[in-house]
Amino acid sequence: MPWVSHVIFAAVAASFASVILHTEQVIARHHRKGNPHKPEGDISLWIDRQQIKMFSGLEMEIYAITEGKVLSYLLDPELENKLPIIPSEVSYVNFTWKSGVKKYYYHFNRLKSLDESILKTPSITIKTKGRVPKRPKEFSILLTCSGNSSGTVQFSIGLVIEKGKGKPLNGTPLRLNLRKECAVREPNPGPCPDGYMGPPHCKKALCYPVCMNGGNCTAPGVCSCPPGFQGPYCEGGKYIKT
Repeated sequence: MPWVSHVIFAAVAASFASVILHTEQVIARHHRKGNPHKPEGDISLWIDRQQIKMFSGLEMEIYAITEGKVLSYLLDPELENKLPIIPSEVSYVNFTWKSGVKKYYYHFNRLKSLDESILKTPSITIKTKGRVPKRPKEFSILLTCSGNSSGTVQFSIGLVIEKGKGKPLNGTPLRLNLRKECAVREPNPGPCPDGYMGPPHCKKALCYPVCMNGGNCTAPGVCSCPPGFQGPYCEGGKYIKT
């Protein structure tokens, strides 16, 4: 799942927002087709496009499960080391999922903070156990800092998805170990524009995925690459020797 972000994964997101992921490992869709009121296809799970826009200024959807298949990046044993720390400004990650024409049941069997003095136990805005809705429906994973201490803390989220006869979906159970930053700061005078974060002054641009190979995020979704690297996130191309 993606589940995170500049986050997580995006987030989460996206932290999920964050989850920040390699471009070639992510399925990003700018438009969904079909009748949203009619169940169709197989189970899918993705990060809300409004969440991605908040992180990067770009409108897209980042998939963790698409048409019954868990995307390969979630099964990478090194995933935890490849994900950035979810910034303190990100306190939730929005997801959308649907089961389509098939029947699936879910169970969030692990929601744990390894230091509750910094980060409260993660929570979700749906029941921890139930049936995946047939039609697209949103839910959120809430990452609430205690407000008493600053620091970076690891948290864990586990998700089991089973078919109607109790058979696990291939690639599940999912277990994600992510890191969240919490900071005790003066509150911002107001919300930041899409694609920016603060404090102070909402001047820090966000790129989703994060700029790679030493690139700098100079505007929402825009990376300036060092010599020899290219691509939207400085992720590819041949290194040019000078």
